[in-house]
Amino acid sequence: MAAAEAANCIMEVSCGQAESSEKPNAEDMTSKDYYFDSYAHFGIHEEMLKDEVRTLTYRNSMFHNRHLFKDKVVLDVGSGTGILCMFAAKAGARKVIGIECSSISDYAVKIVKANKLDHVVTIIKGKVEEVELPVEKVDIIISEWMGYCLFYESMLNTVLYARDKWLAPDGLIFPDRATLYVTAIEDRQYKDYKIHWWENVYGFDMSCIKDVAIKEPLVDVVDPKQLVTNACLIKEVDIYTVKVEDLTFTSPFCLQVKRNDYVHALVAYFNIEFTRCHKRTGFSTSEAGRRGAGTVGPATGVVRGSPGGLEASDSSSAGQSECTVLQSLRPRKSPSQA
Repeated sequence: MAAAEAANCIMEVSCGQAESSEKPNAEDMTSKDYYFDSYAHFGIHEEMLKDEVRTLTYRNSMFHNRHLFKDKVVLDVGSGTGILCMFAAKAGARKVIGIECSSISDYAVKIVKANKLDHVVTIIKGKVEEVELPVEKVDIIISEWMGYCLFYESMLNTVLYARDKWLAPDGLIFPDRATLYVTAIEDRQYKDYKIHWWENVYGFDMSCIKDVAIKEPLVDVVDPKQLVTNACLIKEVDIYTVKVEDLTFTSPFCLQVKRNDYVHALVAYFNIEFTRCHKRTGFSTSEAGRRGAGTVGPATGVVRGSPGGLEASDSSSAGQSECTVLQSLRPRKSPSQA
């Protein structure tokens, strides 16, 4: 496919937490409250905590670099259950402040106290943009800010706000580097099961839904045998220097087809690095990352169908180039306001 034929593959970026309405106490929440404050539900945090590679990578970045954390003031942006706060405290931080907008912060306070770290760790409930810290500057900012496809519904712009407001001039950010990649896959089985199914639903033709279903992005695990192209770097982010406006970007790219097959979907994955560690530390959502020491759970973003001008109905030949454009847009309003 020639580059001139390429269309835009649009990925909306939402970087922020929930709106500033007051959150109920966690123990008083109903199913309606959880609908508007999903991060207050323990299930989301259980899933993240059980992602051992992600969690242990954060822990190792601190425990293996105690010289960076000793007697320092640390800020955790989006602290959740307080797990990263407690890692920082155990790594030798003098004071750790966690900011969490959702009502899970009520449990985080109890968790910190139960682990006898409340003399070091303070949990603040509220939006980063609205709270006041008990200190003027912090030495280190830690955050698990990444969203699907790295940027979607991420907290990156909240981290940048905290960086600009509170990080000391020589301060550190953990992690501090992120790279987003795109590759393409063959996925005929999914297409037959999830797309062509609409052509005959209990004897009725509902194929008008196919166009919507085929473009629906999802989070999934991809078998490496499905890969039909190389991977292409889409965006590289240095958290020390990136600006909010940099998160709205257009990235043209070309993928080289490695075998004769169909191209049914684009797959996005990302790498995260802690470059200030004395030993290379990070993780990846790629298949190579899942096999190696940098494993993370099923966080690969898949855009199926014919995204960005890639014609899923036509086969591609080995050596052929598939060119298109990925455009990242900031949403008109945040998901929490939708």
